[in-house]
Amino acid sequence: MTLESIVLNNLRRRKGRMVFLVAGLLIGVATVVTLISLSNALTADVQHKMEHYGANILITPRSDDLSLSYGGITLGGVSVDSREIRQADLAQIMTIPNSRNIAAVAPKVLGAVEIGSERVLLMGVEVDKEFQLKKWWSVQGEPVTDDGQIVAGQSVANALGLQVGDELVLRDRPFRVSGILNKTGSQDDHLLIASLPVVQQLLGKPGTVSLVEVAALCGDCPVTDMVNQISTALPGVDVSAIQQVVKTRMHALDQFRSFSLAIAAVVILIGALVVFVTMMSAVNERTREIGIFRALGFRRGHVMRLILLESSLLSLLAGILGFFVGMGATRIILPLMSETHVALHWSPMLASLAVLLALVVGCLASFYPALHASRLDPTEALRAL
Repeated sequence: MTLESIVLNNLRRRKGRMVFLVAGLLIGVATVVTLISLSNALTADVQHKMEHYGANILITPRSDDLSLSYGGITLGGVSVDSREIRQADLAQIMTIPNSRNIAAVAPKVLGAVEIGSERVLLMGVEVDKEFQLKKWWSVQGEPVTDDGQIVAGQSVANALGLQVGDELVLRDRPFRVSGILNKTGSQDDHLLIASLPVVQQLLGKPGTVSLVEVAALCGDCPVTDMVNQISTALPGVDVSAIQQVVKTRMHALDQFRSFSLAIAAVVILIGALVVFVTMMSAVNERTREIGIFRALGFRRGHVMRLILLESSLLSLLAGILGFFVGMGATRIILPLMSETHVALHWSPMLASLAVLLALVVGCLASFYPALHASRLDPTEALRAL
């Protein structure tokens, strides 16, 4: 008879206690796995959005006196200051030291136009870049594909009664409404969007742009350094980073991670107490059995190994089950915490951490019961027979 066979026979005889111990440790491990995987998935989602949409940098002229607004630029009502950004100067952006981090440079020209009794904001864009950059835009119909097409924001379309396929005349130039921009909840809803060269011609601004959006290529790019570099490359413009929303969400995720670790620590402590109480109860129930083992020549080390081996097997089972239960809970909870579909990654490192955590907690919680069992006086134990 070996220690392993004794442990297995004991677990088969005491299935109820085994289930109770595994359940207590499983809940703790599953909670840790759920909180860590949720935090990792949500953080990865934010980083993906930063890579997907870019950490935008906005370049605007130093001063404009306008009344309609877009992206910090105001237009209409009074005359537009002639100080615009020369389109030819934008090539300097790609000469900055961090130019490899630039995903797209999207210039825009803005101006107010009259349509009947309505005064609306017309924006000219490089359509191949703009509609690629603004991936959150959803267009009924199709984006602008040639110089004779225009896309209307939702609010403009409602105000002017525009439908896809309608004809629209701007300063004696006809356009076909190729698409209606679905509601974004932003100033984009109040725009008419057309090709950049066409709008420059309509507004009498050839070779100039009103503002430029620069999209960074990664979530952890040195955006502050890039702002300073662009300011140096393009003197006479204002350059600012638009990262407030992303930074706010990342801060919230950091707080969620800290809160998760605190909750996980409490749950693991409770699981350790469950293991401790269960193993102490098991040792007290097996006083006579341990006395017999000691009388047969088992040493203290053998008794400790017997108890620790039993707890290790149960902890290993709890760790494996806890990982799968935790990942299953994450799959259920994750859609409720994110407005978009977030991929759930099964991490081997997290699985190893779950098993290791269960083994460490289980063995530490069982150490004193094992030590207590090894110190039992065989003579006192045998008197209970």
